[in-house]
Amino acid sequence: MASPQLLTHLAPLLAKIAWGMLIIMKTVKKPQRAAKPSTVAAYRRPIGNPDAPEDIRDAVSRLKRERIVAAAVDLFYHQGYTRTTLEQVAASIQVTKPFIYAHFKSKSELLAEICSRAVWLSNDVLNRAMMQKGSVTERLQAIARDFMETVLNHQAHAVIYSREDKELAPEDRTEINKMRRVFDHKLVALMEEGVAAGEFVVEDVHLTALAIVGIVGWSQVWYRPGGRLTRVEAAQRVSKLVLAMVQAKPLNSEPPLAVTGVASS
Repeated sequence: MASPQLLTHLAPLLAKIAWGMLIIMKTVKKPQRAAKPSTVAAYRRPIGNPDAPEDIRDAVSRLKRERIVAAAVDLFYHQGYTRTTLEQVAASIQVTKPFIYAHFKSKSELLAEICSRAVWLSNDVLNRAMMQKGSVTERLQAIARDFMETVLNHQAHAVIYSREDKELAPEDRTEINKMRRVFDHKLVALMEEGVAAGEFVVEDVHLTALAIVGIVGWSQVWYRPGGRLTRVEAAQRVSKLVLAMVQAKPLNSEPPLAVTGVASS
């Protein structure tokens, strides 16, 4: 057994050795386990053949986005944006929240996607009609008719945009409003062309353009599927009302305008 004097002598040395061992243990890195791929990253991987063309992968991604958007449209439309959670959106299509986050950063971004589509579809209708051959009257009639059909065929999108606009992020609302102004400016330009050509008689082109957009846009509120008029019939009659508003000359292929009642009855 070591004497007390020897232990007293060895104590400082032993303390230094222990401290050195502790430093060595801290500096030596432990082998790390391979990190598991995140659920989000897993959803972003190519489906099937890793060498598949990019357009196929994009198509798969678009299909996934469409599933998410369709589910969100249904829930936002029936129970409102604020009462809907991403958990509910995910559950409705039997996926997890990471599946949604792989395509949309937040619920707000999902709302912006839905609202922007409502405006984009309207702009697409206007652009296609503007490229058609024919008189200004025929193009305006096509815009009013196809714009109306688009609103009614995507009624839930239009309702969500109208009702939930205040919930959009400021930057998203700004961008969507820019899209709306593009539509308004093009419609005004077409009506001014009609006035210059002697096809329309309009006292205030800008006000009339706003009224036309309001009449068509508001159809998402009063139109009821299964009512007295089909979507096509309602769109045709509203397009004739629009021509009456600008006092357009009658088209040879169209019968006289006849107002028979309210389409939502």
